Amino acid sequence: MARRDARNWHDCSKMIGLLLVASILIEHGVSGQRVKVEPEVLSYPGQTVNLRCAFTDAAGSQLTMVTWIYEPKDGERINIAVFHPNFEASYPDSPVKGRVSFTPSPPNLANPSIEISNVRMTDEGKYICEYATYPRGNEQGITQLIMLAKPQNSASIVTVLAGDKPVVVARCESADGRPAAEITWVTTANGNATTVSKPGVDNTMTVSSEYRMIPTAADNGKDLSCVVAHRTQVKPESFPLKLAVQYIPRVTIVGYDNNWYVGRTNVVLTCQANGNPAPLTTQWKTMSGEKPDTVQITDNVLKVLKVDDAVNTTFVCEVRNRIGTGKDQVTVIVRGTRLPGKGATTGSIIGAIIGVIILLAIIGTAIAMYRKHSNKKHNDGPPKYKPPPPKKTSSSASRQPKTNNVPVAENQPLQDQYYNTQSAEPVTDLDAYHDDEDNVDDEREHYYAAAPSGWDDPGNNEVPPPYMRTDSDPQDYHQGPNVNRGESFVSSAMFV
Repeated sequence: MARRDARNWHDCSKMIGLLLVASILIEHGVSGQRVKVEPEVLSYPGQTVNLRCAFTDAAGSQLTMVTWIYEPKDGERINIAVFHPNFEASYPDSPVKGRVSFTPSPPNLANPSIEISNVRMTDEGKYICEYATYPRGNEQGITQLIMLAKPQNSASIVTVLAGDKPVVVARCESADGRPAAEITWVTTANGNATTVSKPGVDNTMTVSSEYRMIPTAADNGKDLSCVVAHRTQVKPESFPLKLAVQYIPRVTIVGYDNNWYVGRTNVVLTCQANGNPAPLTTQWKTMSGEKPDTVQITDNVLKVLKVDDAVNTTFVCEVRNRIGTGKDQVTVIVRGTRLPGKGATTGSIIGAIIGVIILLAIIGTAIAMYRKHSNKKHNDGPPKYKPPPPKKTSSSASRQPKTNNVPVAENQPLQDQYYNTQSAEPVTDLDAYHDDEDNVDDEREHYYAAAPSGWDDPGNNEVPPPYMRTDSDPQDYHQGPNVNRGESFVSSAMFV
């Protein structure tokens, strides 16, 4: 029970303390609000600034006097303007004396604003409007005067030589600004910046930055930008630059293919070089010191009219610019015979084979799918074919002769007929088979041989003798040799 009471007393004490603090804050807040001022005023050098002040609620208090106090950033407070209703306005000695005055004039305690003409950068600081009241005592409001000065920004590149030690390659400066500017660098080069600030004229600040790096030939021409940000600028100001790194010429000889053989003509070596500053001269030399007779030199091109043993040497190309000389060399080996030309590489052959295999696989797949689709279509319906019909002879005797074409026995010589009783292969005529389905019982196969003219066919009526040719069968028999009646042992045909 005692513990619970102690805990409750502790909580109550805590609440009472918080309420006291809140009341104190509220009281100070109300007091601060009674003296109304602008918290911040911006100005440029040479302008006139107005610092306003007013007592908003004088109920219950008697206003006796108002005083303006100047507090520099680094210094003590100084009274710059004093007003008492029973006396005239007073302006004590201060840095702003002669430039400060109450407005309106004459002033009044309800609104004792002041103005400062021809402000300077040194006028920056706090300006305090303080009221003397009864019975509450002094109450005040604070205005911060911020002086602005637009800086002069600039950037420059520093030309350097390629080396192995860090050097300054660019500089950037923001001079005589207020407040101090901020400088940053934007680049792909591998370096770092150092920035320093120092006081300028009339309480301004000058900010300087240097970019340092180890310069190489590859860094020449890279982009580098200095970016200056300041409160007086709508947006940061950027200064694009390009690194300037000087280096001796870098030289490369091209054109030698390791296939210079005796008798080869018009082979060329080219000396390629670049440098900063630009190369001035190009010179060809040989390690032996003598130039072969078949060699012609034009600027940076060396041409061999005809390869022989004299060009079996080392060619040197030297290129010079303003800061130094660079060179390259190539050793020529003269061969007795020409090297064979390079064929297709193994990789190309393998690739071609794989491509052909893939193409064949695609074609085979397409054919298989087509056949499968075709077979499926055929299997879906009734068969499109039937067994072949009975064998038919090609003889004209199986056909019906014309009844009105009866030959005359007296005028017709005897002819020997040869008939093929059986065809070598069955003849299948699907259309004919379908047409003759209803008459298949009436069709019969006939075999013919040499026989009397009175041959009776049980299935056909009045069939002419086989040796008689009809117009309807012009090619269904083979004609034998003619036999004269006097030589024949068979009498002429008789029709009954």
